[in-house]
Amino acid sequence: MKGYYLRYFQVLVRFFPVALALLRDRRRFLLFGSTRVVSTATHRNRAERITETMLDLGPAFIKVGQVLSTRPDIVPPTYVEQFATLQDQVPENTGGDPMSVLEAELGDELDLETVEPVAGGSLAFVYTAAYEGSDERIALKVRRPRLAAQIERDLRVIRGLVPLLATFADERQRYSLENVADDFEAIILEELDFEREAEIMDAIGSNFAEDDRIVVPATYDELCSERVIAMEYVEGRKITDDAAVERAETDRTELATLIARTYLKMGLVDGVFHADPHPGNLAVTDEGRVVIYDYGMSQRLTQQEQDDLTNLYRSLVRRDVDALLNTLIALELLDPTVDRVAVRQVLELVIENLEGRSDITWRLIITELLSMLHDFPFRIPPNVMLLIRVGTVGEGLCRSLDPEFDFIGVTRSFLVDHGFLESEFRTLLEDVGDDLRESGPVIARAPARFDAVFGQLERGELVVKTQPLDDSPDGDPASGYAVVSGALVVATAVLTFHDQPYELVALLGALGCFLQYVRIRRAHASSR
Repeated sequence: MKGYYLRYFQVLVRFFPVALALLRDRRRFLLFGSTRVVSTATHRNRAERITETMLDLGPAFIKVGQVLSTRPDIVPPTYVEQFATLQDQVPENTGGDPMSVLEAELGDELDLETVEPVAGGSLAFVYTAAYEGSDERIALKVRRPRLAAQIERDLRVIRGLVPLLATFADERQRYSLENVADDFEAIILEELDFEREAEIMDAIGSNFAEDDRIVVPATYDELCSERVIAMEYVEGRKITDDAAVERAETDRTELATLIARTYLKMGLVDGVFHADPHPGNLAVTDEGRVVIYDYGMSQRLTQQEQDDLTNLYRSLVRRDVDALLNTLIALELLDPTVDRVAVRQVLELVIENLEGRSDITWRLIITELLSMLHDFPFRIPPNVMLLIRVGTVGEGLCRSLDPEFDFIGVTRSFLVDHGFLESEFRTLLEDVGDDLRESGPVIARAPARFDAVFGQLERGELVVKTQPLDDSPDGDPASGYAVVSGALVVATAVLTFHDQPYELVALLGALGCFLQYVRIRRAHASSR
C-alpha cells in the first residue's frame, strides 16, 4: 500500500496545475467569482500538457487518454482531438527488460543472439528473431515483465481519483465517470492477455484470407504464451508515409476507401475487429497491400451487437429518428426507462443540425449526438467505446490520406453492397408491403362495409349528427352523400403524391357522390 499512496500523491502533483486552471475557469477564485472565458488556443495548450503528463506517467495513463478520446460526453472536443494522438511509444526498459521474458519463455526454442529490437508499445516491446521453423525472421511481441503489477497499482490509483473528480463534476459527468472507470479497467486487462490477442489475430486473419489486399500476420501457436506472441514478420512502411504510398502506386482515395471498408467489414459482417487503427498500427507494402499490426485493443461482438450496430449506421444514414432512438436503447447507451418523447426531440435537433453542415464526419456525428444527450444519464459500454474509437481514429487516418474523404458516403455504399441498406425503391416497396399487411384485415372487410353504407344511403338510414342548416323537421336526406364526397376529395388530395393514378378513382367517386347529393337536394326542394 505504501507504493499506492506514493503513486497517488505523484499523480495528484503532476495533474494539479492543469486541474487548478480548469477549476478557475468555473470560478475565478475557486470558491467564488465569475467564470473565465478561455480561448481555444489555451485549451489546446492544456490538452498538450495533459497528454505529455500521461506519456510520462506510463502505460495505464496512456490507455486512459486513448479511452477518453472516445468520450466527448466527458471531455471537451479540443481535448478529445489531442488525446486521440496518443500512441504507444514507450522506451524499451520501461516496466523491466522484455529480454528477460524471452529468455524465460523461449530461451530453448530461439537463438537469442539473433534477436533485434523493432518498436515499443505501452504494454509490450517488439523484436525480430531467426526461427528454424520459418525461412524468414519472425516477429515477437513481448509483454514487459513488471507491467502487470504496475497496471494493477495504477488502476487502483485511477479508481481512487474518481470520487475526487466526481466532487467537481456535474450530475451528468459524475454518472459517466463512475461507469468509465469500470469500462476502462475491463479494456486494459483484456489487453494484457496475449493469448486472447493471438486468438483474435487468427480469427481476423481467417476472415480476410481471401482478400490479398489485407495482411494480418499469421501466428506461431507453438511459441505463443500469456506474455509472448510469435508471428509472421511482415515489413511495410507507415501508412501516412507519402513516399511509401507513391512507391506502392496506389491512389490515396482508393487506399482510404479500402481501410474504411475493411473496418466496416470487421464490425458489421465478421463481428471481430481491430480497435486501434492509428497510423503506427497500419502500414503499406510496396505492392500496395495494407498491413495491420497490434491487436491488443480489439473486441468480439455478439450477433445482437452486430445487428444493433448495423441499425445504428442505417438509422444515421437514413436520418431515421425513431430507429436511432431504439438503437441507442438497444446498445445500452440510454436506459429503457428514458423519456422517449424528450430524447426524440433532442435527436430531431441533432439530425437538423447535421443536415445544415456541408461536411459531415463520423467524429462530428458522435460529438453532436453525445453532447446533445448530456441532459440524460447514459453510459458507453466497452464494446461501443471501442467502436467509437475505430470510427473516429480510422476516419482521421483516412482523411490524412485523402482530405476530401467521404466516410459517410463510403459507409452508405458498404451498407448497400452487403444488403444492410436497401435502395430507396426497395425500401418504399417494403414500407408499402408492411402497410398492406397491417391493413389487410381492414381491406378484407371493406367491401361488406361499403355495401352496408351504400344500402343505408339508398334507404335514407345513414345518420350524420350535425347542426341543421335549416328549420326543416325532415332534415337533409342528401347530407350523407355530401360527407362521403368531402371525404373522397380529401383522399384525392392525399393520393396525388402517390406514383400510381389512384387519385383519379377517388376524384370520380367524389364527383359521383356530389352529383347524387345535388340530385337529391333538388328533388327534396321541389317536393316541399
